[in-house]
Amino acid sequence: MKIFLSSDMEGTTGVVDWGQCRAPSPEYDYYRGLLQAEVNAAIDGATAAGADEFLVNDSHSTMQNLRPDQLHGDASYLSGRHKPLYMMQGLDPTFDAIFFVSYHGSMSSAASTLSHTYNPRAIADVRLNGTVVGESGINALVALAHGVPVVLITGDRTTAEEATPICPGIETVVVKESVTRFAASSLHPRRARALIRDGAQRALERLHTFRPPAITLPATLTVLFRNGDLAEMACWVRGVERTDEKTVTMTDDDPLRLFRTFITTVVLTRDIAE
Repeated sequence: MKIFLSSDMEGTTGVVDWGQCRAPSPEYDYYRGLLQAEVNAAIDGATAAGADEFLVNDSHSTMQNLRPDQLHGDASYLSGRHKPLYMMQGLDPTFDAIFFVSYHGSMSSAASTLSHTYNPRAIADVRLNGTVVGESGINALVALAHGVPVVLITGDRTTAEEATPICPGIETVVVKESVTRFAASSLHPRRARALIRDGAQRALERLHTFRPPAITLPATLTVLFRNGDLAEMACWVRGVERTDEKTVTMTDDDPLRLFRTFITTVVLTRDIAE
């Protein structure tokens, strides 16, 4: 059984501040260790359920947060910040299941620690076929394109609730309850790891019940930018249409092409976001 694991960092238990998940902050090394342990817990649970091949896509910030020699399961490690498919680079139809570890809620969600949607300086809200989505929902487009189910997500409760409509039946592991965007009540790391391990094992033991993400095609992404300049620049991308001063839409019957269109707008607007 072959598993694709996309790891972010803001959803790690105990993380409540950008300095905890970005170098060169003195706290970064400690919290990257907590992330590493949560990723390994997911791998351990998957191994217990029979998985024997893993690809870990380090998907946070510079995408160089994990220590490859410390990954369990002899996992392959995909790192580095220039990835055309970002958090989903490396996925193909040969995988049996997808794990999202240490994910966070969307920028427009209810309280979720360090919430954002790809670029917090540029994007205020994203909706997929009218439903508010964060990175999990957007990334699910790539999962759908390859016909692979997303079976596990870990993070705070908001993150779990946002993923469920797009990925019905997904195993959710809540490791913290967000109070505000910069405060949360977190489980002890040992407890969080135990829950993640058990959740990963449960998800794969019922893998036969999962289907690819429930996204109706053709699908539409509606993106609200923080200002009109960003929306104008996004419209330089083929297939992107402006609907008001700060909002654009993009529609496609190919989920992978829709994801690529969205990512292109993210990259294009990054340098002018303030």
